[in-house]
Amino acid sequence: MPTNFRVLSLIPPMTQLNTPYPSTAYLTGFLRSRGIDAVQEDLALALVLKLFTPAGLEAVRGRALALPEAQRSSSVHAFLDQFEHYRGTIGPAIAYLQGRDSTLAHRIAARGLLPEGPRFSALDAYEDDGSGDPLAWAFGALGVQDKARHLCTLYLNDLADVLRDAVDERFEFVRYAESLASSQPSFDPLAAALAAPPTLVDDLLSDLTLAAIHRHKPTLVLLSVPFPGSVYAAFRIAQTIKAHNPHIRIALGGGFANTELRELSDPRVFDFVDFVTLDAGERPVLSLIEHLHGQRGRQRLQRTFVRENDEVKFVNLAEPDIPFEDVGTPTWDGLPLDRYLSLLDMLNPMHRLWSDGRWNKLTVAHGCYWKKCSFCDVSLDYIGRYETATAEKLADRIQQIVEETGQTGFHFVDEAAPPKALKALAEELIRRDLHISWWGNIRFEKTFTPELAELLAQSGCIAMSGGLEVASDRLLNLMKKGVSVEQVARVTKGFSDAGILVHAYLMYGFPTQTLQDTVDALEYVRQLFEAGCIQSGFFHRFSCTVHSPVGMDPAAYGIELIPLPPVSFAKNDIGFTDPTGTDHDALGQGLRKAIYNFMHGLCVEDDVRRWFEHLPQPVPRATVKRGKIAKALAAHH
Repeated sequence: MPTNFRVLSLIPPMTQLNTPYPSTAYLTGFLRSRGIDAVQEDLALALVLKLFTPAGLEAVRGRALALPEAQRSSSVHAFLDQFEHYRGTIGPAIAYLQGRDSTLAHRIAARGLLPEGPRFSALDAYEDDGSGDPLAWAFGALGVQDKARHLCTLYLNDLADVLRDAVDERFEFVRYAESLASSQPSFDPLAAALAAPPTLVDDLLSDLTLAAIHRHKPTLVLLSVPFPGSVYAAFRIAQTIKAHNPHIRIALGGGFANTELRELSDPRVFDFVDFVTLDAGERPVLSLIEHLHGQRGRQRLQRTFVRENDEVKFVNLAEPDIPFEDVGTPTWDGLPLDRYLSLLDMLNPMHRLWSDGRWNKLTVAHGCYWKKCSFCDVSLDYIGRYETATAEKLADRIQQIVEETGQTGFHFVDEAAPPKALKALAEELIRRDLHISWWGNIRFEKTFTPELAELLAQSGCIAMSGGLEVASDRLLNLMKKGVSVEQVARVTKGFSDAGILVHAYLMYGFPTQTLQDTVDALEYVRQLFEAGCIQSGFFHRFSCTVHSPVGMDPAAYGIELIPLPPVSFAKNDIGFTDPTGTDHDALGQGLRKAIYNFMHGLCVEDDVRRWFEHLPQPVPRATVKRGKIAKALAAHH
């Protein structure tokens, strides 16, 4: 490789604030293992740290004051009224969330330090236990650090609301301008947004982009776009680079492209980027680098969209992917690990792992070993191509990452980590006396015996999440989930007994799901909490995607798809009509309320119909017998 060739991988806003999104760490580690000069930056974190400073808030205040009085929201009014207080506390609050000033917790927790905007009214929803502190039940006497972190997070959310209401109506910490990209059949909305005058947020992002380009002087920039909420900013970054450094080549890839841009045909996308790659990035990026060196013609690229004569072409020379064994070890070099913000947004113990603390993200295996679930994008490479690495290789990677980052927390980001690989890895970690904490996602299948759960706990496993989806055997069969509710109960109980926190992903609104199915599912979930099988859960609304078995064969699931308009940009979610006609939106409200209470040990004994009292129609009694889960567990002992 020529010595002056450099690849810069960027994480665009917004992804996560507590830990770097791992895609650039994977790519940078891989490219370096091939002797390529590769660097990375997290512009999502950089943007937030630039906005949330005294100078940043001054600029926001200027925009807020320019709004006519009648257009100022309650958030904006609260911000302007308490502006000096905000400006004085933003530095300390950020330092506290970065873990640089932990003694500040006492003052924050006493609620005398931070200004409180509309987001704090949520605290009034908690029952006061008589101590005069509505948060006492959640954090107890010892949880001063946690309570302070939760209050700091509400404070930041208030400021995010001000940004949305006064600066950029699309602004959010996670779903930034998401509607411009998510399942958006046309590039028009994004093109219009990119042609509009830049907002304060756009200007700051542009400054940060130019500074990064100046620092690294890259030949090729990789924009890794995992979510629809990072697409708009990625295109703004590309627009800035093209305006000032038209010679720099730009490639866009990542989860969003892999899932939603598979039928891309709008040439305007290539006014901003030169290449769009699909699926695992290692092979396409290597081919791009060889192409830019003149060692490979354009027609020999891999899984890459390009523009030729104002038409979009997909080039895919069949070449084997880089084996999972050979992708190298991710590196976080270049990412400011001491500057991430540990937030405590929801009092759900599993979501807390997502947003609080910095986890090294690592994959145990590529793809999913099951790949049958009917709601999942099993036809796509990141799930469909299953490959493992040896336990020794994984333990080497873990050791190397701990040495580099000084941090021993790992989040295994597999779709479903295979039991065999986890068992081998646990034995290897114990053999090497490697002390780490780790958590991940699995299928609650019978291979996870109580003995295996004990072994995993011994190796450092602290939490497991898995899909119970709709807790109904009929629907689990229809989903081809390959598990039954009773089996899930036994597996989760084994984990809980081993001291591992268990989180269940739950789903409602699956094709043909009736009100009765929903009531029965909630009764099962109630019993799982009651029996101590699970400690945490979350109900997601089912959405049908074009790459899933449901989307590919809707008739088999008793539904009809709503025809999509012609697609030239993003395609993923697809609407459908379900003849059962259940009002899932109304049910979702009750399901969320129920699980919130169950997680806090409240109302677990109550009849589940109480959560649906707001429905206009009579709610049927659950057909599931009340002691069913307890019986299933007893029978197994």
